Amino acid sequence: MKDHHPEKANYSIALVNYKSLELTRKCLQLLQDTVKEKGISVYVVDNDSRDSSTEYLRALKWINLIERKPEYPEAGNIAHGRALDLALGFVETEYVFLLHTDTFIYDLDVFNMMLAQCAEQQGVAAVGCLEQLNRGFFRSAWRVSSRFFKHYTRRSLKALGIKSREPKPYIEKHLKSFCALWNVRLIKKHGLHFQMDERNPGYELQDRMTELDYKIRFISPRKIFRYLDHIQSGTISSLGGYTRNHRRVRMYNQITQGLKL
Repeated sequence: MKDHHPEKANYSIALVNYKSLELTRKCLQLLQDTVKEKGISVYVVDNDSRDSSTEYLRALKWINLIERKPEYPEAGNIAHGRALDLALGFVETEYVFLLHTDTFIYDLDVFNMMLAQCAEQQGVAAVGCLEQLNRGFFRSAWRVSSRFFKHYTRRSLKALGIKSREPKPYIEKHLKSFCALWNVRLIKKHGLHFQMDERNPGYELQDRMTELDYKIRFISPRKIFRYLDHIQSGTISSLGGYTRNHRRVRMYNQITQGLKL
């Protein structure tokens, strides 16, 4: 890890890079000026990319680069969560913002807006959004209704002894880590981590914090996406993991081509 200790703000930023040079570069360029001005510590964990994105990060003097080298193959969500836990060990501020490399923040007042959620009420463990996209009212309503139907169809099939996939929750209840604020002091006080089971990073942590009677504050997609754009599964799209006409690839192309940096 490069030794870089600017004057501390009361929050840090952590993100994980894996072979996503263009996304990571755009994400960091949008943060750079404010980060330097306010002395915000930025921790970037490179998940053993071993490519040009690693070389790019090594050249940046204003970030804290942590190079992670797993001993054995890991599922993507597990690798991401363990990388976040590695960064968490270095964070000394009261709060940490988790970002994805495909999160592009145009108005950095989003940090103040989310921190204000913690100031309004004691015992807030985390602040964030339940959705990775701003789908709007009608698309969101359709998504919930279709997932509701699918959920109970699968439950009915399993009750009848018919082979079916496990029913997934039809309403999101866990914060998405593309832009989430976590109370580091509370996490460390209880000896918790981001990757605590086989689910996505932060899911079990959120459940544990709720059980401990801490508050989770939710921000609507309509509000948070006034400040930023997010490409759902942007890293997978950039690595060619979807077909060319896949919805997420179209979103990736639309947003990245619109960036002027």
